[in-house]
Amino acid sequence: MTDPIADFLTRIRNAQLARHKVVEIPSSNLKKGMTKILHDKGYILNYKFEENEVQGTIKIALKYNPETKQPVIKKLQRISRPGLRKYVGFNELPRVLNGLGIAIISSSKGVVTDKEARIQHIGGEVLCYVY
Repeated sequence: MTDPIADFLTRIRNAQLARHKVVEIPSSNLKKGMTKILHDKGYILNYKFEENEVQGTIKIALKYNPETKQPVIKKLQRISRPGLRKYVGFNELPRVLNGLGIAIISSSKGVVTDKEARIQHIGGEVLCYVY
């Protein structure tokens, strides 16, 4: 697999299209950080890290709107990719949907949202947009 972050986003996207309640994803520290951010910001219901002998898995419980049965996550968009990395300074951090969405940033202080990176005055690699 050449792009594990794109695989992470695609598995969530495909599970939502198929109306699954839970999706399993191979684990890594970066994916764990992204999962924690999605849970803290209310985009997923819950998550569980399971450690196996080799790699481990992340089980994510997806969140849907109770009235319309539509997924809470409207779009997951990969920004920085292996062929073209996208790095920004703290004064160039993107605003997703004028502040309604989040950008997930991989920085020297770990995986953070664009708002947290602005507060801490740090830049980094823009991994994806979520809204």
